[in-house]
Amino acid sequence: MTRKIDIFDTTLRDGEQSPGASMNTEEKLVIARQLLRLNVDVIEAGFPISSPGDFESVRRISELAGDAAVVCALTRAVDKDIDSAADALKFAKRPRIHTGIGVSPSHMRDKLRITEDECIERAVHAVSYAKKYVEDVQFYAEDAGRSDFAFLARVIEAVIKAGATVVNIPDTTGYSLPEDFGARIKYLMDNVAGIDDVTVSVHCHNDLGMATALSLAGVRNGATQIECTINGLGERAGNTAMEEVVMAMRMHGEELDAHTDINTREFVKASRLVSSITGMNVQANKAIVGANAFAHSSGIHQDGVLKKRDTYEIIDPAEVGVGQSQIVLTARSGHAALKHRLEELGYEYEGEELDRLYNAFLDVADKKKEVYDEDLEALVNERDREECAIYTLEGVQVSCGFPLKPTATVTLRGPEGDVRTVCDWGAGPIDAVYKAIDQIVQVDNDLSEFAVNAVTRGIDALGEVTVRVKAAGGEVYVGRGADGDIIVSSAKAYLNALNRLLAEKR
Repeated sequence: MTRKIDIFDTTLRDGEQSPGASMNTEEKLVIARQLLRLNVDVIEAGFPISSPGDFESVRRISELAGDAAVVCALTRAVDKDIDSAADALKFAKRPRIHTGIGVSPSHMRDKLRITEDECIERAVHAVSYAKKYVEDVQFYAEDAGRSDFAFLARVIEAVIKAGATVVNIPDTTGYSLPEDFGARIKYLMDNVAGIDDVTVSVHCHNDLGMATALSLAGVRNGATQIECTINGLGERAGNTAMEEVVMAMRMHGEELDAHTDINTREFVKASRLVSSITGMNVQANKAIVGANAFAHSSGIHQDGVLKKRDTYEIIDPAEVGVGQSQIVLTARSGHAALKHRLEELGYEYEGEELDRLYNAFLDVADKKKEVYDEDLEALVNERDREECAIYTLEGVQVSCGFPLKPTATVTLRGPEGDVRTVCDWGAGPIDAVYKAIDQIVQVDNDLSEFAVNAVTRGIDALGEVTVRVKAAGGEVYVGRGADGDIIVSSAKAYLNALNRLLAEKR
């Protein structure tokens, strides 16, 4: 029997530190529910002392998780941080406080300005202080990847004696080579008294594109917990991607002497959910969950896969939740075919809901030769956004060209069901549309980002627009919109962001 490797998810903490990926409490709860469906062992829910929102997120996720997962809160090696974490975790059935300090020469000399002895003293105090609140205390040795081997061993041995139940060895800057990081873990396993009695965790960053390899090197040399995020989200170039390390262990479990209890069939759903909430798109060639991960364009590859799937696929796509329907959806497909494909993707629609979605499907199918699963996902997400909207788009029309002044006419339905139409002009057609929307919605904001992506391949693909708007108070809201017409997609995305802004203010 191989070793059980705990999966410690930090999407809601380190993942949120990815620039532009901040989430509010309700969005974190949605992701936390998906993490529970994935069957992760630990959810790092936030950094309570950092903001009231983070505190509330940790508190509510503690209530949500119950016995299903450990709920962890991050702190610095500071008493008030630990007090705050303990308060946020008071409703958790399986609470863990995650405290620590920098241990590399760079961190001690330039950031903390302390000696090695002072570093150990602070580390021991933090662990001992946290033990007053919870039994399960995790210690992180920040920037361990650039620390002195012998000093790192001294720190880890001291915190284990102080009561740490988990020791986290991070490659905080993504600096290490896999073989060197593996050697570091092996050194600790061989030279630290009591290390066999605690969980050894690895937390690796992707600055050199090696986070997955670093984590697996840690496991090969004795680590029994991996800290990771959905889609590899995280600070700078991101963290170890959960989907990558878990599937690597599934493929090479005997070699690594490792397995996890993750429900891998939830990976694609989790990936799309995190991408939708954060506005961080997943690159098409991303391992496991990218749009092209199980796509074959070469004729030789297609021939081989059709004869026997594993000639070119090492993973059955069904294992990670990729839709496997062989039905080709076109404008000639009826309700039954659409319903069947939606059910395969995990959606259930009946009656009028199905009729409305079918009409939207026909609009797309009339413009495309084939409607793909990603198109359906976009249609479903668009329908969900419209149902939760305060303002909905009833119509948009633009006029532009040389030497005309771009103008837009927009019709919106308001929260009371009232319909209003306005016209405005701008530097371009989308600018004109947004100015017209602003006339009706009238909420102060600055458009900080505008991005367009094709939902699927081909010149006839649906266009999905992602925008970020900044409210007067500095809060950032992400909006998305999908349609065959890029002007309509743009209007829907902007309106979606403003609806989220307005919902927060209510």
